[in-house]
Amino acid sequence: MLGKYVRIKVTHPIHSYSNEQGFTYELNYGEVEGAKQFNAPARGAFIMGINHPVRSFDGRVVGIIRYTDTNEIDWVVAPKSTRFINIDIIDGIEFAVKDKNHTLECLYERSCGAVVYRHIGGIIRFLLIKNKRSAHWGFPKGHVEHGENDHQTAYREVLEETGIRINIHPDFVTKSQYTIQGKVEKNVNIYLASTADTQTVIQREEIEDYVWLGYEKALSRLRFENDKMILNKAYDYLVKNKVITE
Repeated sequence: MLGKYVRIKVTHPIHSYSNEQGFTYELNYGEVEGAKQFNAPARGAFIMGINHPVRSFDGRVVGIIRYTDTNEIDWVVAPKSTRFINIDIIDGIEFAVKDKNHTLECLYERSCGAVVYRHIGGIIRFLLIKNKRSAHWGFPKGHVEHGENDHQTAYREVLEETGIRINIHPDFVTKSQYTIQGKVEKNVNIYLASTADTQTVIQREEIEDYVWLGYEKALSRLRFENDKMILNKAYDYLVKNKVITE
């Protein structure tokens, strides 16, 4: 469904009341035209990003609502130029699904994390973690939650996953975008942060292991070229700002 465009014939405009459903629609809702061409035909679709009533709408699928009691599906669609992530969609559809058993699949995600470093034995070492969902080493990161800015997400995720409190460099960030198994488009902001904490306490439910390594060893431990690029940029920043002297 990632990247699919659909046309919606609106049957319940925003602000209209439904006696059958017992609520006022806070989003435009309608029938999906030509839905049978996709593998996951929808009962209908909620339209996000349009705050006035419309008769029809052309947009991109950004989420899938599955109703567990009936096995029915609603799509969530949005203007082609926009990306709505889980916290946006959850807020948007709450009026319609709050009393129904459902799951939400979001096709666009945003995460934040950090390259964390500290001095150990007179050498700058970098923190790498291995998530239980992956066989590869990387940096602590996670989804943005309600009310957070990106720095707050990075701080919280590092603290939750490793027990480390960090100080984020405000003028360093790397941005990357990639697709997970062709199903989810992910946007990630990785910051650079120092720490004075000396004890690492991993979140056993999610993190399998951690390691503090010097630059060269950390670089060789990373598998993905994007992660290597992030560490390269972080290292160059530290050299340029004389945190590391070569």
